[in-house]
Order: sequence, then structure tokens, then C-alpha cells
Amino acid sequence: MAANERIAIIGGGNLGTAIAEGLLASGELPADRLTVTRRTVDRLTDLATRGVVTSGDNVAAVRDAAVVLVCVRPGQLDDVLEEVAPEVRANEHVLVSTVSGVTTAQIAAHLPDGVAIVRAMPTIAVSVRESMTCLAPAAAASSEAQATVARLVTPLGSIMIVREEQITPATALCACGVAFFLRAIRAASQGGVQVGFHADEAIRLAAQTARGAASLLLGSEVVHPENMIDNVTTPRGVTIAGLNEMEHSGFSSAMIRGIVIAAEKAGVLYTAAD
Repeated sequence: MAANERIAIIGGGNLGTAIAEGLLASGELPADRLTVTRRTVDRLTDLATRGVVTSGDNVAAVRDAAVVLVCVRPGQLDDVLEEVAPEVRANEHVLVSTVSGVTTAQIAAHLPDGVAIVRAMPTIAVSVRESMTCLAPAAAASSEAQATVARLVTPLGSIMIVREEQITPATALCACGVAFFLRAIRAASQGGVQVGFHADEAIRLAAQTARGAASLLLGSEVVHPENMIDNVTTPRGVTIAGLNEMEHSGFSSAMIRGIVIAAEKAGVLYTAAD
């Protein structure tokens, strides 16, 4: 990002605030170059005390920014785009949308011709810079605009460039997936309590074990988890006994079905929003 460029986050809810937290934690964006808007500005007090510009004025925020991240709910998007459109200019702004179920074409219909639009699907883990963020640039987005967004998002975790039609599945697998994996950790910790640990101990043990499992996979050239599983299972051993019991109870199929259902829901979210 150029030294004089500002970032505006329109919609300082859970995700918008998490993105702001991650940007601050990265140390690559001074707080005074970030503006976060929300109708209830008093809920952004913590960011304001750290130097972030907080406001209820979306128009002013967009006017002063080079990159605009729109992090509102699907049902609010049309009104927000119509509100800020007079201030959006093709040669000055890159617009990044984290809104589920709304295509770049639908967004472009509200904006002047030629505005660079990139859809992004981060996870709430942006706040701790551990997000898996999928980016889908519109066809009209220049390589320079795409690079600008990638530079902005990269310090917040890992990124993957995907086709736009893959953004909805990414919502289910990644954005919703954080909750799915947290539930798995919670279930593991409950098992830990049953076999003798205190609740706080069990959660720590389960969470660190999950982190270790993910790190093994991400840090290895072996890309399939079954290869790793084979390394920790022995004939007639305790690990395979536990795995088989979970499979008998539908562990894998429940996770698969949950992701599929979430993707289906994400696909109709925009049209169903009120």
C-alpha cells in the first residue's frame, strides 16, 4: 500500500472488526490510515482508542479511501452501494466485498463502470492473522488492483485465488468451517473431561492438539490427512479403535453434510435476506 492510501471497512460488525484487528496486529497499516464504519459507532470504541478512525458516515469513509472493504449483511448491501456509489471512482478505488451470495456483476450494477471489484471470503481468524482467505477478482479488476488486495490480505493469514463460483463453497468450508472445527474441539474437550481432565485443561489440550494436527498437514509435502493418520495408528491399537467408533457414529459424514448444507444456504442467502 502506498504511504498515503487509506483503507475503509464499511460495516464494523464481527467480521469487519476482526479484519481491523488483524490489520492492526500485522503492523503494516498505521491505525490512522484505517477507517471503520458502523451505525452504532459507540461499539467501535476499542478501535477508536487505538487510533482507528471510527464513523457512522459511509460516504466520507469511501471518499477518503483507496481500498474499500464492504462487510455488511447481504440484505444491507444494495442500500450501502447506492449510498456510496457517487463517491466511487474507477481510477481511484478498489472495492472488496465479503458479502455472501452476491456476485461481482450484481455489485458492479450499482457502481460506475470500470471499478475494480474483488470478492473475498476470509474467516473470523483474521483477527489473529490465521485466516484462510479466498479471493475472486472480477474480470474487470486489473492485475494491479488484484495485487493491491493480495498485499492487504496476505498479512492476515493464507490466501487462495479462486474462481468466483467457488466463493460460495469457500464460505461453507472456510468461514463456516471455523465454527465446525471449534465444535469438534469442544467435543474433544468434553471427552477429555469424561476421561479425567478439568474443563479448562481439556480445552487447552484439545485446541493445541488440533493446532498440531493442522501444522503437521500444512508443513508437510504430504497433502492427504490419511497419510498422517496412518503414522499414528497401529494394529489393534487405541487410535484406530477410537477412529472406527467415531466413524460408526457418522463423524465424517456429519462434517461433509454440514459443509454441503452450509454451502446450499450460502447460495440462497442473498435472495432470501430481508
